[in-house]
Amino acid sequence: MKKFLLNQLPSALLLSSLLISTAYATDLLSAYHDAVAYDAQFAAARAALNAGREKLPQGRAGLLPSIGLTGNTAWNDTRTTPRATGVDSNAKYNANGWTVSLSQPLFRWQNWVGYNQAELAVTLAEAQFVQARQDLILRVAQSYFDVLLAQDALATAQGQKTAIAEQLAAAKRSFEVGTTTITDTNEAQSRYDLIIAQEIAAQNDLAVKQETLRTVIGKAPGTLENLRPGTTLLSPQPNDIAAWVTLAETANPGVASAQAAFEIAVREIEKQRAGHLPTLDLVASHGKSSVGTEGAPTFGGLDNRSNSIGLQLSIPIYAGGATTSRDREAVALKEKAAADLDNARRQATLAARQSYLGVNAGLSQVTAFEAALISSQSSLDSNKLGYDVGVRINIDVLNAQSQLYATQQSLSKARLDTLLALLRLKSAAGSLSEQDVQAVNALLQ
Repeated sequence: MKKFLLNQLPSALLLSSLLISTAYATDLLSAYHDAVAYDAQFAAARAALNAGREKLPQGRAGLLPSIGLTGNTAWNDTRTTPRATGVDSNAKYNANGWTVSLSQPLFRWQNWVGYNQAELAVTLAEAQFVQARQDLILRVAQSYFDVLLAQDALATAQGQKTAIAEQLAAAKRSFEVGTTTITDTNEAQSRYDLIIAQEIAAQNDLAVKQETLRTVIGKAPGTLENLRPGTTLLSPQPNDIAAWVTLAETANPGVASAQAAFEIAVREIEKQRAGHLPTLDLVASHGKSSVGTEGAPTFGGLDNRSNSIGLQLSIPIYAGGATTSRDREAVALKEKAAADLDNARRQATLAARQSYLGVNAGLSQVTAFEAALISSQSSLDSNKLGYDVGVRINIDVLNAQSQLYATQQSLSKARLDTLLALLRLKSAAGSLSEQDVQAVNALLQ
């Protein structure tokens, strides 16, 4: 019966290809590569990483000299009337000049703290990008597995429809020859009508799941590679929940992001308190100015050149309380960052524990469903034999068939859920990468 279920997959996929005409065959790894190139959330995370890396040169700029060039020009028209003579004199002239100035910070403690914050900002951006990549892997795997489960559900419904149709035909023949009552026929007809409704629902669910996957990978998925029959799933290594919790508390990218944010907040206090400290800069300038005249023969114009170099000391005295207020604000934000860090560690620990327990529970479920599948097949065979010799009725066979198909579908779901729980466990521990996608992909055919 399991082979019969697998044989129904092509018809289910043919139906889905009618719903999405541009379908193509793919596996989990190729779907992930497509998502890396297409997914909008991951593209936003990549842009955020590039933006975050620019914090470092911005912070370094506060330690380096700044050079500026200024220029000016003005046209003047002045009329002068001495009181003694009463004779007007008119002067028209252009005044222009330029200055190159340089300022090199010698002591600006807030700039040094800002540079340290910039380094931490890069660390924060990189940790957030790692988190985004792991989230992408999980979203691709979840969407991919959802399509596989929807395909299995449709194949199960179609397999049940075929089996029930055969049982319905047999019940009608038996009723015609008088060996059974109309009850068997009505029961089989009821089951057949019900499975038709379930098949329609399964077709719709498959189309929805395919559309969800397409929004992630940018292509309409067609035939997806499924788990090989009889695939053996291994326990997580190390097989120790405490070890995974420890990894989650230290290596989880969410924790790393919160840790970097906390360090930035700590340095922000130091940066704001540096507003009370004096600053010392080296300043230098070189410039030229010119003044020319028209209509004043006694004054032919002037050209001036100037050079200067020196130290500039600035001592803050009072800024209306703004510096002290920003200090208190920074302290409060540091406390918030500390609480966020604690929450991130707790969430990472919870995710690691839940995923670890999910993997182990999934492995146990897979073993139980494998045994139940054998039992369900034996039960169906026995009920069919009992029906043939007259000791079982049609409803017994239909129930046994439903139980077998339900067990097959539950086994498939348990396997995929276990793999997804393993990926989530590695994500909680901060070790989920493309190599894990490749490992899962090797289990497909």
